[in-house]
Amino acid sequence: MNEIANMNERTRDIFRIVVESYLDSGSPVGSRTISEVSGLNLSPASIRNVMHDLEQTGLLAAPHTSAGRIPTHSGLRLFVDGMMQAAEPSPEERAAIEAQISNEGPIEEALSAVSSILSGLSDCAGLVMVPRKEIIVSQFSFVRLSAVQALAVLVSSDGSIENRVIAIAPHMTDSALNEAANYISARLSGMSLSDAIKRLDQEITSERAMLDKVSADLVRKGLVTWSNDANDRPVLIVKGQSNLLDDTANADLDLMRQLLDDLENKEAIAKLVDGAREAQSTKIFIGSENNLFSLSGSSVIAAPYREEGGKIVGVVGVIGPTRLNYARIVPMVELTAQTLSRLAK
Repeated sequence: MNEIANMNERTRDIFRIVVESYLDSGSPVGSRTISEVSGLNLSPASIRNVMHDLEQTGLLAAPHTSAGRIPTHSGLRLFVDGMMQAAEPSPEERAAIEAQISNEGPIEEALSAVSSILSGLSDCAGLVMVPRKEIIVSQFSFVRLSAVQALAVLVSSDGSIENRVIAIAPHMTDSALNEAANYISARLSGMSLSDAIKRLDQEITSERAMLDKVSADLVRKGLVTWSNDANDRPVLIVKGQSNLLDDTANADLDLMRQLLDDLENKEAIAKLVDGAREAQSTKIFIGSENNLFSLSGSSVIAAPYREEGGKIVGVVGVIGPTRLNYARIVPMVELTAQTLSRLAK
């Protein structure tokens, strides 16, 4: 915040007015507009000098189509972190959010509803990262596909069946495949994947696994395949993408189309938003600060929500253009995260 501390009061006021006017209108802000609405008693020429200085420091930019200025991503970051005055959600917004979250019905339905209500209230795309479910092992089998590949088939406790192709040693026999599958079904059934891997390692260490090394390696490879897969592909619900193409976005239509393309890559978005899981409060990603949205120049506001005991289980937030009403949307996302945390307990 040294940049704010180094600004004199006049410079801070002009910078704040440019940012707030831009976030409100989406248009570049000129010196004459500032002189008319600011009450600073400064001439347009004096204001232009200050805006030029702010441009030189990288906080403002002058689009080639206009004599006005807009905040850069660095300027938006400075404003959000050091100058923004957050507004509490209105009673209507609070009631709308809480009405979508109840203790009745599957939590997945509540999460989907939350994504939709955030989208509607913010005029952005709403997102919720669904808690990762631990797969409970019920049955396991291996089916040979070739000399070096096998199909690992996992039946979980809820009856769902998933398949993965894994590599096997060229000398792997059918009996070794059966032995490995029988061991998992007999010894590890009813356990989560993480607990099953721990049990396997413990039994191998204590020589109680009753498996040869080839079969033991195969068992571990099969279990780890699903464990890594669940961590690498968290489920993400995104609603309200059409809000990003409303009439106010016409000037940035190409950027919005790029953002819609970005939103199709849910796995990449999930990895980005997953960074908010480690945050203690709301995290804001602005434009080029993240590689995913470097072309569309979009912003993400995300907050973690917790289960009983304080463990973070998911993330809720919005994605939209950098011209967001941060002061209004940040508290809205925080309220939603707090409400979801109560539901998860």
